[in-house]
Amino acid sequence: MARPLLKIGHGLDRFRRRRSTSSSSSSPLALSLSSSAAAALSDDDPGSPMDPEMPPAARRALSRSSGSRGRLSFELPPLAGGPSDKEEAPPRTSSSSAPAPARPAPAALHEGPPSDAEMVREKFSKLLLGEDMSGTGKGVSSALALSNAITNLAASVFGEQRRLQPMAADQKARWRREIDWLLSVSDHIVEFVPSKQVSEDGSTMEIMITQQRRDLQMNIPALRKLDAMLLEYLDNFKDKQEFWYVSKDASESEKGNTPRQDDRWWLPTVRVPPGGLSDASRKWVQHQKDLVNQVLKAAMAINANVLMEMDVPEAYIESLPKNGKSTLGDSMYKIITEDHFNPEELLGTVDMSAEYNIIDLKNRIEASVVIWQRKMVHKEGKLSWGHGVKFEKREKFEARAENVLLLIKHRFPGIAQSALDISKIQYNRDIGLAILESYSRTLESLAFTVMSRIEDVLHADSLAQASNTRTQESMRMASLSRYDTDKVS
Repeated sequence: MARPLLKIGHGLDRFRRRRSTSSSSSSPLALSLSSSAAAALSDDDPGSPMDPEMPPAARRALSRSSGSRGRLSFELPPLAGGPSDKEEAPPRTSSSSAPAPARPAPAALHEGPPSDAEMVREKFSKLLLGEDMSGTGKGVSSALALSNAITNLAASVFGEQRRLQPMAADQKARWRREIDWLLSVSDHIVEFVPSKQVSEDGSTMEIMITQQRRDLQMNIPALRKLDAMLLEYLDNFKDKQEFWYVSKDASESEKGNTPRQDDRWWLPTVRVPPGGLSDASRKWVQHQKDLVNQVLKAAMAINANVLMEMDVPEAYIESLPKNGKSTLGDSMYKIITEDHFNPEELLGTVDMSAEYNIIDLKNRIEASVVIWQRKMVHKEGKLSWGHGVKFEKREKFEARAENVLLLIKHRFPGIAQSALDISKIQYNRDIGLAILESYSRTLESLAFTVMSRIEDVLHADSLAQASNTRTQESMRMASLSRYDTDKVS
């Protein structure tokens, strides 16, 4: 009796024909897989339970009896492009199949410092996300993020400027490159202005065109000029030096007679020749100080004007008391409201040796100015004739308080920002004003730092001159005493 599988036409020859037909049209990966399977099946062991010459029924019976030991097991070939492809290629089962296309080599990983494009992409992605890289939407405004970016850049570049010497070439290149990236945002802050367009037939038409906002158009080039001037003044100290620096960890003999300033212990000590600087060098250093002082005043003026343009936040207004008297106190309020006002008398009531006292005085005066301004604006036009004198007095008190603020700013240029300034910067939404404020503030800080280093040199020179004068005076007195002794004898 014929076997059931062979009776219905499921012979082994049919399986062989199907295998040869499918192998001629399969992919290169399938060809390598089938050839490896055929090599695994054509084992030298004739007693293998999976012999292809064995009838199907017997193969099924053997597989059931032998269990897992009778299963087909072979290793898959490596993927194309792997390391074993170069050593030995598997045999092909059909000559009509096309050769496997060569896979492109994987791109080499970028090594070394990141490129400028990657740095720009990273910086502006942080700006767009408001410094919140988590993606939770809790970032700050774009204006504050840009202001912080300029401030952090200046701190990382100029934070180590502890000596009067040119900046390092890599730091200077980084500052110029990255500040250009951040300032490029201002090129896209535009406004509409009227213009005339002449057509081909000679007719004139008035149109509106876009140009950079007027305040940015005026102040950005000015700040760039101040920036270049400060770097140039630092470069001037490359060769003309009759002074040098001693590390803060040096011994007392190396530091000389210059007293240590405990409030700036991290700075190196300035040393000058025993007799001080020469007259030409002293005049040159003083001239450099005057130049840096001009840059400082210009940066301070731009920063003050920008802060004045910013709106006073409502959060700051809500924190103020109802009147200026409670903000200033009885003694200060009495000085400001007297008929004869002297700003020096007001400053004399506060211990100006401590920085926190200066900031507290500035905060109180600015709060009173804001209170008086709001009262004049809200009640202007509603005042009767009886309140006209009160309105004029408030205007006079406000002018006096602003004079005191101006005096404090010029006398203490390196003082920290007041509560009003911090609040304006924090709640500002104008990106153009944020750029101008942060850029001018960083230049103001750098100019003040350079001028402080120049003053340290001049202070060391004055101490050396005083010490030399005392030495000469003592020598003169000693010679006179010897002359008198010889005369008596």
